[in-house]
Amino acid sequence: MLSWPLRGKLLLSIVLLTGCLLAGVTGNAQATPGSWSSQIPGLMVAMSDRASASQAATPPTVGNIQSGQLGRVQWQFQHPPGALLNAWLCHPEQCVALSGMRGSTTALAGFAADAPLHFRFALLPGQRPVRVQGLQMIVNYQ
Repeated sequence: MLSWPLRGKLLLSIVLLTGCLLAGVTGNAQATPGSWSSQIPGLMVAMSDRASASQAATPPTVGNIQSGQLGRVQWQFQHPPGALLNAWLCHPEQCVALSGMRGSTTALAGFAADAPLHFRFALLPGQRPVRVQGLQMIVNYQ
C-alpha cells in the first residue's frame, strides 16, 4: 500500500500526463479540413501587355474556413484551340502561373483560406482576342 503523500504524487502525475496527452491530441487538430468550389463567368482577353482578371471566387462563410489555410487548388478553363495565352491563379498575396487549361497546385498552400481567388489571363504578343470560359476551381483547406 502506498503512503498518502506518495499516492497524491502518483495521482497528480497521472492527471498531468493525461492533460499533456489530451493537449497533444487537440493541439494537432487545428482546423477541420474542408473544400469549396466555384464557377466563374467567362471573360474576353484582348491584350498582351496587361492581364485581364476574372471575377473573384469568394469562399463560403463557414466557421472553420476563417482560421484555415489553403491546401491544394484544382482549376480548369477553356479557350479556342490554337489560342496562346498566359494564365495565373491569384490569391491576394500571390499569383501562381498555371501550366495549362486544367491542373492542380499547392503553390498557394499556407495562405489564408478565407480570401477570394481569381484567374488572370494575358495574350502572347500578336494573338487575336480570346474568349476564356468554363472557369472553375476546387479549393481544399485545413
